[in-house]
Order: sequence, then C-alpha cells, then structure tokens
Amino acid sequence: MIRRVARPTGDRGAVTAELAVALPVIVLMLLAILAITAASSAQMRSADAARAAARALAIGETTAQAHIIVQKIGGTEAQLVIEENHPWVTATVTRPVAGGWFSAGPLRSRAHATAKVEP
Repeated sequence: MIRRVARPTGDRGAVTAELAVALPVIVLMLLAILAITAASSAQMRSADAARAAARALAIGETTAQAHIIVQKIGGTEAQLVIEENHPWVTATVTRPVAGGWFSAGPLRSRAHATAKVEP
C-alpha cells in the first residue's frame, strides 16, 4: 500500500514573491554600476583629452589642432576651453557622461590640464 503524504500548501508562491521583491533592487544596483562605469570612463576620456591638448599647445600647435585632438580623444561631443597665462597654458575639456539621447542630460565630466609652453 502506497501512502501519499500531503505537502503543506503555505509555502506555495514564496519564491515568486521573493523574486518580485528582490528584482527591483537587483535592477537598481545594475543601473548604479552602469552609471558609475559610464562616469569613470567619461572622466578618463576628458582627462586624457585635456592632457593631450595642453601638451600639444605647449609645444606650439595651433588651437585648431588642439580642438581636433580633443575631438579624437574625448569624442565628438567634447568641448575645449583654453586659458593662456604665459608661460603656462591650461586646457579644460568637458564632455557628457552619457552619449546619444542622454548627452543633453546634466551629467558632465570635466578635466583640466596645465603645461608649460616650450621656448
């Protein structure tokens, strides 16, 4: 004779309920990680572009060439501001953290680099 043991029915759907509670937290954590990654990448590109522009201006390149360098390194949305205080030149690069549709957003990265002008 086979006996059937009745299972308690109080736990039915518990995994689904726990997933429903935990899934928004997981999605928010993933979005936060992606935002931090995008911000750090944008900051590194801004810093690299500012250093390259300051170095180019210090060795005698024109401002037009410095703008081209910034566009190549920092991306097409990067903006360059040049300040000259003889014998120093400072390049400031600003670019949006996110690209595409999100580039008009308020998050922007900014980096400054200063170099001494070569004689």
